[in-house]
Amino acid sequence: MKSSFTVPLAIIAGGIIVAVAVYVSMPKNPETSAGNPALVRPVSVYDHILGNPAAPVVIVEYSDFDCDYCKNFHDTLHQIIANAGVNGKVAWVFRHFPLSEIHPNARAHARASECVSATSGNDAFWKFSNALFANQPADPSRYGELASSVGISGDAFATCYSTASTTLDARITADRQNALDVGATGTPYSIILVNGKPFEVMSGGYSYDAVKALVDQALGN
Repeated sequence: MKSSFTVPLAIIAGGIIVAVAVYVSMPKNPETSAGNPALVRPVSVYDHILGNPAAPVVIVEYSDFDCDYCKNFHDTLHQIIANAGVNGKVAWVFRHFPLSEIHPNARAHARASECVSATSGNDAFWKFSNALFANQPADPSRYGELASSVGISGDAFATCYSTASTTLDARITADRQNALDVGATGTPYSIILVNGKPFEVMSGGYSYDAVKALVDQALGN
């Protein structure tokens, strides 16, 4: 008799897991009080920074390379840095929040990007990140090809990726844990810092105009 309930229960459990995963991946409406931004890890030289590291306004983003909302927001933040960040007053920090529950390759993508950074530097990290989003969902078998397409040594990358690195994995895990600590429930999730202190939370993929308005407010414009 007990076995007759096994399949139905398994189906129900599976449905719950899928529902939770879908919820996590969905873009949330803009929120200004989500989570606890005070727990955001201080920005350091070890972060992936685009723009002036000493900028008074810094956008810290927690992202997933297989999240399509992150792809659009990635383009938005590039616009912000190209325009609002041109005077050195705004910078962007990228941190990993791989949603492995729904994106099986998300952590592999994060690890690949860290290998690029470790072997070729911060500028290469950003170029490779752009390539991952442009080719979303990227096939891990194409990492070498994508790396070469942005001028990164395939051999150095392959050696790094094929060699177990607890340091790189620990970095990804630390980023993900910090995202959870500050209250992120999906991607993208960002916090605008002003002189190192939390100013505004952006939970979801904001439009360029919405982000620019918050940046202008942070700058006192």
